[in-house]
Amino acid sequence: MGFDAFGLPAENAAIAHKVPPAKWTYENVESMKKQFDQLGLSFDWTREVITCTPEYYRWEQWLFVKMVEMGLAYKKKANVNWDPVDNTVLANEQVIDGRGWRSGALVEKREISQWFIKITDYANELLADIDTLEHWPEQVKTMQRNWIGKSRGLEITFALESHEGKSIVAYTTRPDTLFGASYVAVSAHHPLLAELAHDNSALTAFIKECEQGDVSEAAVATAEKKGVDTGLKVIHPLTGETLPVWCANFVLMEYGTGAVMCVPAHDERDHEFAQKYKLPINPVLKAPDNFDFTQAAYTDKATLLNSQDFDGLDFESAFEAIATALSEKSAGKRKTQFRLRDWGVSRQRYWGAPIPIIYCDDCGTVPVPESDLPVTLPEDVVIEGHGDVLKNIPEFYHTTCPKCNKAAVRETDTFDTFFESSWYYARFACSNQSKAMLDDRAKYWTPVDQYIGGIEHAVMHLLYARFFHKVMRDVGLINSDEPFVRLLTQGMVLKDGAKMSKSKGNVVEPKSIIKELGADTLRLFSMFAAPPEQSLEWSDSGIEGAHRFLKRLYQYAVTHQQTLSELNYQINKQNSSKPNWSDAEDVLIECRREFNEALKQILFDYERQQFNTVVSGAMKIFNLLTGKLAKCENGENNLVLKLSHKIFSVLLRILSPITPHISHHLWQACGYGDDILEAPLPKVATDALQVSFKEWIVQVNGKVRSKVKMATESDEESIKESALADETIQRFIDGLTVRKIIVVPNKLINIVAN
Repeated sequence: MGFDAFGLPAENAAIAHKVPPAKWTYENVESMKKQFDQLGLSFDWTREVITCTPEYYRWEQWLFVKMVEMGLAYKKKANVNWDPVDNTVLANEQVIDGRGWRSGALVEKREISQWFIKITDYANELLADIDTLEHWPEQVKTMQRNWIGKSRGLEITFALESHEGKSIVAYTTRPDTLFGASYVAVSAHHPLLAELAHDNSALTAFIKECEQGDVSEAAVATAEKKGVDTGLKVIHPLTGETLPVWCANFVLMEYGTGAVMCVPAHDERDHEFAQKYKLPINPVLKAPDNFDFTQAAYTDKATLLNSQDFDGLDFESAFEAIATALSEKSAGKRKTQFRLRDWGVSRQRYWGAPIPIIYCDDCGTVPVPESDLPVTLPEDVVIEGHGDVLKNIPEFYHTTCPKCNKAAVRETDTFDTFFESSWYYARFACSNQSKAMLDDRAKYWTPVDQYIGGIEHAVMHLLYARFFHKVMRDVGLINSDEPFVRLLTQGMVLKDGAKMSKSKGNVVEPKSIIKELGADTLRLFSMFAAPPEQSLEWSDSGIEGAHRFLKRLYQYAVTHQQTLSELNYQINKQNSSKPNWSDAEDVLIECRREFNEALKQILFDYERQQFNTVVSGAMKIFNLLTGKLAKCENGENNLVLKLSHKIFSVLLRILSPITPHISHHLWQACGYGDDILEAPLPKVATDALQVSFKEWIVQVNGKVRSKVKMATESDEESIKESALADETIQRFIDGLTVRKIIVVPNKLINIVAN
């Protein structure tokens, strides 16, 4: 177990309580550890990691310096997602529906100088290796493929009219629609606008408006399409016609080239924009005869028309032919592109790992030497407001250059907290290693056999962890390509249909339930309420139901404690003979079979981590024990007693991982042993599953009249004879002539008589 302990929630809570984030965090860690103990959760605390400790983040600082050396880390000015509530930058993956993933605030656009990691250098490998993740949910793999977003297309050069030597390059995956282009749209941050259109007041106002908007791709896709004519014109590379250049809010500088070729007849976004600003809509693909281009775009791939020499070509043929034609004119080239963008890791907040960089007037940007790591975050800091706190701490900010020994300053941005959570799984293997980030134990223990994580991290934590794993491999720390072999995406806990979280104020504190109903009640409800991969709806009545079941279990043990203890004493003294089931009554054989069938299913469900059906199976066994079996009379061989003893022993063992406290207590109280954890895993009695007889439904003229039991190996004639010999059936067919007997194998017998 570890604690991902840096980040905005801790910082914001500390600000609210007027205490240092370090003090707040460490106190919460201790509080959570106490709750873990109360809940009976078992962890190997010798492997504990806490990400806000210098012993941990020292090594991610070390890896960052390695990334700088490898050319994987760089700093640049960029338009970023800015959370106005948390006052920090967010990566694209941290913007959900246009809002900050933690604060929920509408994200704004700002230009800030920050550090980036070249995750794009691994885009091909990250995409290809998804196919090796056989035991990951398809949904997660699809989400990652879509986020990486590999596409095949052309970069097309549109020369600017009246500006010799200048051009706009647009990327498209649909070169087959090139002859339908009626305008080119560019981002508000396209460098040409600042250079060539600075006298356009309408454009200047529009660019300012765009800077106030949300920069997330999802928000841009759904926002109202707006734009301004820049006054610039470009020349179509194959027709020579001029096309207007518009600045549009749906074009992002961070994606592609910051410019798009717009074909209203065959792209919904372009169509919406063209309709609004009365731009031409030129169909160049053969659509169905009744298709109305004034109402919608025809986006399917189809035969080309109105495309000069390329008429009649299909998509693939047109792609190649147009690519060749553009190449011959030096106006286009084939290009594979990714939707994935480099990971911005700078955060303008205090409570995070310091980025190990020093700025020197003479030497420039200098990574902190390994011997000077970690760059320790000062912990005794009470924050009174948001912003870049470290810039107000001179003893942290001022330093000397490790190259020239002159006065210098430190980077005051801290790492995105995903920088900590992207490699902790490997550190668990060697958390006591003080000389290196990882050692050979990490090579032995990785990749992780079973990983459990929420679907909300499909394109954040899981993608970053896969990237980190490959970087750590490339610096020799581990020897595998992927971090997690199997992935289970567990559901969330919901309350009144909303995700239960501290930020929403709808959390149910475990300690209050533990105090009133016990930890085992909470554990049992949590396991029983839903399969692991589905969301769990919190239910007070469900909690009460779990508690009632445990009370019944306890009451059974109290009632039969002496009998069970005496039988255990006899078994331990080897004075109890093994039960002989050959002459047992049918009802007992049936009880034994039902019990072993339920046990077989439970063991299977444990293996596939379907704990809710483990609990329902345990309840089924308990109902058998207290129902059908309890009604049987105990003969001289004590078979009822011995079977009850066996069933209760198994019941406690299969419940032990889920309800450890009551299971351990009753195990001892009933004399089964000192420690239930030392008891062997229950085994299915395979001979009990062999059904020696079968119950058949007997109908007369289609109406159920009786049931008969017959040996499972009985042939059809024997089955018919047994049905006719049944006393109840004889009464219904008395005086009638049997015309036909229909046998439905293993189900029923229908006697047709008149």
